[in-house]
Parts: sequence; structure tokens; C-alpha cells
Amino acid sequence: MNHYETVFILTPVLSDVQMKEAVEKFKTVLTDNGAAIVNEENWGLRKLAYPIDKKTTGFYTLIEFDAEPTIVAKLETAYRRDEKVIRFLTFRLDKFAAEYAVKRRSLKKAAKEAAVEAPAEEAQTETNA
Repeated sequence: MNHYETVFILTPVLSDVQMKEAVEKFKTVLTDNGAAIVNEENWGLRKLAYPIDKKTTGFYTLIEFDAEPTIVAKLETAYRRDEKVIRFLTFRLDKFAAEYAVKRRSLKKAAKEAAVEAPAEEAQTETNA
């Protein structure tokens, strides 16, 4: 099994529900074909580097997964068939990129935990004062 990362951009005219349904659809394509999803990140609505189909923004989503090479073709076919997808890119991570991805996830998790703990500590110091 190889470690893959896919990023796709959905059209900005979608509601949050429609956007989440589209992401779930692609995750289902992966899991139904035997892939194991390692990480999913919703990067939200971002400005595109250049207009695509007269659109200047899009919903970005990243999915990391472990799978056999044949699954990539099925996933990209699903992207091409869905009119909500503006652009997509799927690539296999080598061992160095996979290590970096693990390190990035752990740093992101640590930052999130620190952000959760900070307000709790502030509330505790305010009650002690």
C-alpha cells in the first residue's frame, strides 16, 4: 500500500451542507475501494491563484489515505464526473513526505490542544484573582 494525498477544490456556490456531502462522497469512494483514510483537513473557502470558470474562490479539502495504486484512477474518475469539483490533484507521498505529513499533523494537534488549554488557564487565573 502506498500513502497518497489528494487536494480538491469545490465550487464556491455550494452551501456548507452540499460541500460536506461532496467531501463525504469522495471519502466513500476511497473507503469502498479499500483505502484507509489517515487524515482529512477542510481548509475552507480560499481565494484561487487565478480565475477558473469565472470563479475566484473555492472550498479546499485535503485527504490523506493509504491505498493500492488502482484506487487513484477511480477517485480521479469520480472527481471528473462531479461538476462541483473545479480542480484536483492526487499524488503519492515518498517516505520523506509521509514523515513530514505525520510531523505536520502532530504539530497542528499540539497547537490545537494548547489553544484549548489557554482559555481554561485564563479563566482559572481570573477566578483566583
